[in-house]
Amino acid sequence: MSSILVVDDSATVRDDVANFLRQHSLNVVTANDGREGLQQLQANNTIKLVICDVNMPHMDGLTMVEKSRGELRSQVPIIMLTTENCPKMKERGKAAGVKGWIVKPFNGPGILGAIQKLMAS
Repeated sequence: MSSILVVDDSATVRDDVANFLRQHSLNVVTANDGREGLQQLQANNTIKLVICDVNMPHMDGLTMVEKSRGELRSQVPIIMLTTENCPKMKERGKAAGVKGWIVKPFNGPGILGAIQKLMAS
């Protein structure tokens, strides 16, 4: 079964996003930071989409994206879910292959269609 990886150091945000996705019959795995997210991507080939925060300890989300594309050669679509709205960060994300940039708070119903579309591709 295909899974969505939710990566966020905030347990509240991580649980809110994961619970919303599960309520819509989507399988979810989680990680506490970019380092754990990278490990999940490497170990779990059922992951078809990543929703990831930017600012996290141990490894930030943009570094995780860059490493997933470079070291793992992963092409899994990634959506950033963050409080950051800085154009330079967005440019860095786009250059690394980020498919979407959502400024918190998480609005599940507003992006459910995009999530489902990315999961199907």
